[in-house]
Amino acid sequence: MLTPKQHELLVFIHQRLSETGISPSFDEMRAALDLKSKSGVHRLIGALEEREFIRRLPNRARALEVLKLPEGIADAPTNDNVAREVEVVPAPANDVVEIPLHGRIAAGTPIEALQGSEGFAVPATLLGPGEHYALEVSGDSMVEEGILDGDFALIRRVDSARDGEIIVALVDEEEATLKTYRREGSMVRLDPANASYSAQRYEEGRVRVQGRLAGIIRRY
Repeated sequence: MLTPKQHELLVFIHQRLSETGISPSFDEMRAALDLKSKSGVHRLIGALEEREFIRRLPNRARALEVLKLPEGIADAPTNDNVAREVEVVPAPANDVVEIPLHGRIAAGTPIEALQGSEGFAVPATLLGPGEHYALEVSGDSMVEEGILDGDFALIRRVDSARDGEIIVALVDEEEATLKTYRREGSMVRLDPANASYSAQRYEEGRVRVQGRLAGIIRRY
């Protein structure tokens, strides 16, 4: 038996995965459930894991998989932040696709925008719908989101973002960085996930969204 908040969070995760193929961020879950802090989200996630409704996917930042749903969840009430359910057919587990690898991107101080056309083989199950590319992460400013130096970030190519999404931002058409996107009036704030780093603020016209994080691959 789930508590109302556990049930609400499971619905939100399930519907976001169905809509985009990407797990919501902890900030998005906190906002959707009207919680005051991310610690409440962590407790709910832990409870759903213990009851085997969800599991965390290894080697992928903030990635969750819904294992089962309570009866009647399709008819469960949703809040304004929860999208309508859309059925997504998963790709076969043994399919491998090749996507462009565009070099290294800073997860700390922005670096020069990256180009390149080297191929990178990825299991199709790690990718949702849309066009994707890969970047090798350089730096440690996103470690609290589980993104480490040397990881390969799988990026879905999009040109817009919502608050709380981890994106590739191109600053002044010459510097690229991996950060969490926020709007502050007419300004864009790029947030790190490491207390040792400060947020970066830019006028909206200086920042162009190059893609949204879809997953992480880590090699050992």
